Amino acid sequence: MNAARLPSVAPEVTATLVEGLSPRLRKRLDVAVTKLAARPTHRDGDTTTIDVDDETELRLHAPGGVVAKVEDITCRCLLAPACVHRAAAACAAPAADLAPEPAEQATPEAPGPASATPPAAMLGPDAARSLGLDVAPASGPGTAPAPTTDTAANAALGLALQATPNPAPDLASPPETASPDQRAAADVLWAAGAAVLEAGVDGAGAVTQSALLRAAHTARLRNLPRAAGAALSVVTLLRAARAGDPSFRTADLVTALAELLGTAHRVGTASGAEMAAVRGRVRRPYSPDGSLRLYGLFTEPVVTDSGHGGVRTWVAGADGRLFTVGDVAPGGAGRALGVADRAVRLGDSALTHRELGRAGLAVSGATVSPDGRLGAGRAVKAVTARGVTWTEPPLAALWETPPAEQAARALRSTSRYADRDGTGSDLLFLHVELLGAVREPGGTCLLALCEGGVRVRLTVTDDDPALAHRDNLALLAAAPGARLRIIGRLIPATHPRLTLLACTHPTGEGTVDLGLDRLRRADLPDPSASAHFAPPQTAGPGGSSPLYLLERRVEQTVAAGRAALGLLGDVTAETRRIRRGGLPTAAALLTALSASAAQRERDLFGRLLPADTDGFAAYWLAAARYTAAVSESLCAAAWNPMDEDPAAVPPVPVHGAAG
Repeated sequence: MNAARLPSVAPEVTATLVEGLSPRLRKRLDVAVTKLAARPTHRDGDTTTIDVDDETELRLHAPGGVVAKVEDITCRCLLAPACVHRAAAACAAPAADLAPEPAEQATPEAPGPASATPPAAMLGPDAARSLGLDVAPASGPGTAPAPTTDTAANAALGLALQATPNPAPDLASPPETASPDQRAAADVLWAAGAAVLEAGVDGAGAVTQSALLRAAHTARLRNLPRAAGAALSVVTLLRAARAGDPSFRTADLVTALAELLGTAHRVGTASGAEMAAVRGRVRRPYSPDGSLRLYGLFTEPVVTDSGHGGVRTWVAGADGRLFTVGDVAPGGAGRALGVADRAVRLGDSALTHRELGRAGLAVSGATVSPDGRLGAGRAVKAVTARGVTWTEPPLAALWETPPAEQAARALRSTSRYADRDGTGSDLLFLHVELLGAVREPGGTCLLALCEGGVRVRLTVTDDDPALAHRDNLALLAAAPGARLRIIGRLIPATHPRLTLLACTHPTGEGTVDLGLDRLRRADLPDPSASAHFAPPQTAGPGGSSPLYLLERRVEQTVAAGRAALGLLGDVTAETRRIRRGGLPTAAALLTALSASAAQRERDLFGRLLPADTDGFAAYWLAAARYTAAVSESLCAAAWNPMDEDPAAVPPVPVHGAAG
């Protein structure tokens, strides 16, 4: 049984069913989920039936595609309704989104109160000293870091959250702060996240996930949608990891878990505009934007891991602002290719998405979301207008900003833990000269030279053979020396790296949507040329950074849990290497994290006391947030011109008119 074939189940339904099980059945729940996943299913309208055995059926009734009530899951076994089957079915099904995105314009919500802070953990001496705090000396060499003061603990979490700027306070009215209920909800979220760190992926089974789902539901009721969404993301990724999903990446779970813990912590300390950012929004609000004159840039196919497919067309306004018009629904890559030739759902325009990527629109009554999505409400009117080439205003101005400034802007947009304000874009607009292919451990990418002598690696957005990305990149690798304008999406890395989305045609006539349009060998300057491989490249500014030693421990904690990290042994050699690399704070965090993982107190009778899960979670959060901030700094540095004198490296000229 594929989980994607089951309807989504509301988080509170799953949590209620798991909480209703006896302790004996809870121990059997993970095994029951695995067994149920192997059973056949069939759907009839809103009802999905699972054959538990030859005589027993389990039914999930999902009007609207979501199981919203406990009574909507029924079982015909002798132990029902107190059987393990109902809870197992809920745990095997996808968790329903707490706040589905509206298709049309939504009314902005009134601001509500904020989140809460968990009990802060204690900092060890090394980490505290790295932050400039005075602490009592350890009792002896090799002693594990002892708890110090709440000030030190909050300083550790302050380090973890330092990459998120605090908005300026609103002096016109008393700043908004968290209510007692929100603080309590955030405490529960923190505890549920800390339990995941304690257990690791293998130990975070259905019961642990149920606690996260209950915490997410409570946070949603307390108007904390950002934290609730982070908790749901953690559950989804835990299930993918435990199911062996090939698309799962431990780094994604690290990001989701750090977002959950960090947001829960900030609830109790944030106020004013920062509180609004920490609280988040349930729905994406669309606001009126009057009349817009839009110019098409390109269209990209969108294929998600959840089986959805479609396209997103990018357009620019007369002032350079970027907007998108999308059409994504269940269907995968096949749907993406088909939708590209369907009419855009915007006003009275008859343009297809492919055509809009090269044409123009005049829109009146426009509504726009904070991240630039154009609304398609009934009041919106749109008619076809003339487009412009990439070399004509206003589009030409997008390529005039230096690459380093564009990368810094894109990093602000893609930062893993930044407060999302919807502004900015992760797209870069570059003049490049192709140098050839470069072999990498994960495959082959295309190397290009852009302004300032910066060498950037260009990779495919999606490796699906049904899309044109992979074949087009291979053909461009056979055209070294070609000068193009490109549009790419920033990939945060210690060297300049983009996914290639669109470019000017190698012949200089028109543009190419690299996921949809297929280049031919006859389009190359030398049709007989084969792929050219550029010489090996030297590492960028962060290529030899020892930061990965701390990142590795952060990921190992998520994969194996606190106890496994405590068994990994002495980290003195690693911390020494990190200090030699100029990262003393990273070394202090690694020391504190490892010592906290191994530290267990005993009572007067020598019995082990419960582990300090809150303290360990604080260390881990500080390490996760610190590594993310340093990685982003190294990424930004990699985009700076390689020559001290920018005038020494002439800009890459681009020949031909781009259309």
